[in-house]
Amino acid sequence: MFTQLVITWVVNGLSLWLISKLPLGVTLDGFGTALWTALALGLLNALIRPILFVLSLPLTILTLGLFTFVINAIIFGLAASLVEGFKLKNWLSALVAPIALGLINSILFQVLQTPATR
Repeated sequence: MFTQLVITWVVNGLSLWLISKLPLGVTLDGFGTALWTALALGLLNALIRPILFVLSLPLTILTLGLFTFVINAIIFGLAASLVEGFKLKNWLSALVAPIALGLINSILFQVLQTPATR
């Protein structure tokens, strides 16, 4: 179980580092910063995201779930404010980066065939 957690953390860090190489407005000082950012995103997603989701549930229903993209952008913005060396150019970067993170994570987990993908 701990091994899966470490693998997921490293893959998330690698995905974030790859995202910083794309022209999406995401800047990371290095791979170490990517790992810290992955940790911060994991903690924020576990602690803050559920609260934001419940508080914005009427708006999420009204927008047919599209408001979850805004919630993801808020989480990314919070991570950028917490982790030194992780910067977002603007809110569009905060909206697009989580989508790219999900896509790159999916590809990497399929390539690695880790137990976390099963």
